[in-house]
Formats: sequence, structure tokens, C-alpha cells
Amino acid sequence: MSELTAVTDVAALKGAADATVAAAAADLIRLSETLHANPETAWQEHRAAGWVGEALTAAGFRLTPSYLGLETALLAEAGSGPTVIGIMAEYDALPGLGHACGHNLIAASAVGAGLALAPLADELGLTVRVYGTPAEEGGGGKIELIEAGAFRDLDLAMMVHPAPVDVAEARPFAVSHSHIAYDGVSAHAAAYPDQGVNANDAFLVAQVAIGLLRQQLPADTRVHGVQTVGGYAPNAIPERTEGRWYVRANSLAELEILEERVNRCFEAGALASGATLSIMPESKPYSEFRTDDRALEFYRANAIARGRVFADPEVAGRMNRASTDMGNVSQLVPAIHPYIGVGSLPYGNHQKEFAAACVGPVAEKALLDAAVLMAWTVIDVVAARTGAPIPENALKESAS
Repeated sequence: MSELTAVTDVAALKGAADATVAAAAADLIRLSETLHANPETAWQEHRAAGWVGEALTAAGFRLTPSYLGLETALLAEAGSGPTVIGIMAEYDALPGLGHACGHNLIAASAVGAGLALAPLADELGLTVRVYGTPAEEGGGGKIELIEAGAFRDLDLAMMVHPAPVDVAEARPFAVSHSHIAYDGVSAHAAAYPDQGVNANDAFLVAQVAIGLLRQQLPADTRVHGVQTVGGYAPNAIPERTEGRWYVRANSLAELEILEERVNRCFEAGALASGATLSIMPESKPYSEFRTDDRALEFYRANAIARGRVFADPEVAGRMNRASTDMGNVSQLVPAIHPYIGVGSLPYGNHQKEFAAACVGPVAEKALLDAAVLMAWTVIDVVAARTGAPIPENALKESAS
């Protein structure tokens, strides 16, 4: 690796990364728009993985599709240096809401950061990896990849997530995702109601119990869900009901305690109605996030230098609490997960208006900025390791 010995080296490398993203801007925007127009939900992102893989292959990356046996995962690599950087491309959409969490921008900015770093890999001593990570919206794709052996040798893992405003530090809840089902006995609701066991009543009792439980829960916890099956005909006692429920807490340790209390509410529904309860995890729990402070300091300084403005703490303390399986990655290796604003206020993530804000000029600028800022952050991390001086103004801006 060529040793970085002067500020001008860092500045020149950042300039080259910026120029690469600018040259690829039209293609990156087109990729984002294509993903946005063709949303695919968790584990179904076949076209999305294909489009992301094609973009990286065209840039000379070594592509491994169906990475580690997951059909909609991928790994694309460039360079062979000792410092291994992992950039996460999420691309799953939300059922019924499309890309209302902006994963189209995450994927396109990850590709952009990869393109920016690949030509610099030899000089910086990098192996650049772009991971296509499916099923973030409840399926735990990164956890599946971790269990198959991914990510463990990374020196830094990173991604930038769209939000209404810019927020540097991720502070997500740990979360569990559960599929709830009650099985009862169907009967004619008028002629033979006494012969039925009402599975819908079981769900109603459970939801009332959860509603009452909430007043006794710490303010920094969340319990929420939807009933997905509630019966089929008003004159038939429902014999099966189903739902999906999330429980969130500040850490996996706190989550375990809270989840036990919530499960007792579901058990109460079964006890009261006589229905049989089944609770099945939809994925392993998502962890809280562990931020690499040094890398985040560089990201923050670079964002300010690029003209981005971080939100007031009262606003910032909302979206950055959203759970992510990137938290599990952060427990293994140094990681950052900043948020970049798309100007959607008063609307936020998981609203149809936010989906609309994830295309267009403001979103395009966020996409390109995110790609450049990830590349710049990697350059600063490498420069700090090799002892090359970092521009003094960047550190001052970061400290502020």
C-alpha cells in the first residue's frame, strides 16, 4: 500500500472518489428509480439483487450471487488489500407501502460508494465489499448471513439510511419479530355457538391485555403489531386467527424480559378462550447498535464539509431509534449507520409520502452525498491508521 504522507494525498483521494460518483450519477439514479418502481418484499428481492449485481459487475467487481446460500443475497468485491470494508446494500420493500423506508436509496448509494472506492483500493490497501443484504424489514437477512459466516473479518461495516432529516448516530431498539396464531373450533355462530372455540376472541383478549400492560412499561420500550387473519365469515365462529407482533427494548437483555411479559398476554387470550396458542419467531432478534465513534466522527465532519446539516436533537431522536439487523453486525465488527435526510417532513419512514420522497431531486442529492460520504469516511479511517494527517478543519467541524 502506498503510504499517505500528506494532507494533499487525502484531499486528492477524496476528490477522485467524488469525481467517480459524479460520473456515475445518472446510472446510480436510474438504479434507485428502477428499484423504487419495482418494490420486492423480504426474501423476494430477486430482480433487485440482479440489478445491483449487474451494476457492480459492470464496474469490474467480482460477484458472488446467492451468497452463502441465500438466494437474494450477494457479495461483490474489488481489490485485495488487508483493510476490509463492508458496505451494506438493503433493497427490500414494505408490504403495501413499497419503498417507504428508502431502501432503493440505500442500495444505490452502496453501489456508488463501492464504485468510488474500487479505483483507490490498491493505493489505500483495501478490499472493498458490497453486500446485498435481503430481508431487513423483519426477516433478519444480515443475521442469517452472520450465522453463515459473513462479515466477521471486516475492519469497518457501513451503510447510510434515508430519513426525514440528517442524523449521525444510530441508536436503534433491539427488537423481536413474532408470528402469533390461535387455533379454535369453527361452528355456526347462530345455531351452534356453544360448540365453537373462538380464536378471534383469543386475539381480542390478548390485545386488551397488551394495551393494559403498556401503562406499566418503561417509556423507552415499544409493543405493536397487526392481526393478519381474523376469521372469514360473520356467521362462523373463527377457528384460526394470526398476527405479527414486534417487541422493542434498549438492549437484547431488556428485550428478553419484556418479551416474556408480552407473551403472557398472548397466553391469557388462549386461557380465556380455550384456543391453542402458537408463537413462532420470524427471525432471530435484532440487536441494539454499537457505533464506532472514530469512524462516525469522520462521517460527521465530512457531511458538514459537504454542506449537510444535522437535525436538532429533538427531531434526531426519532428515526434513529428504528430497529435494524445492522445492529447485529455492529456487535461483531466496527460499524456506523448514519441517516441522511430526504426532506420529507412532516412525513417520516413507513408512510406513503416518505416513499414518494425517496425519488426526485432531493433524494438524488441524498443518494450521491451518501455514496461520497461513505467513501470519504473510509479514506479518513485509512489515513488515520497510517498516520497521515487529516485536514484540520475536518476535525474541528467534527468536534463541533
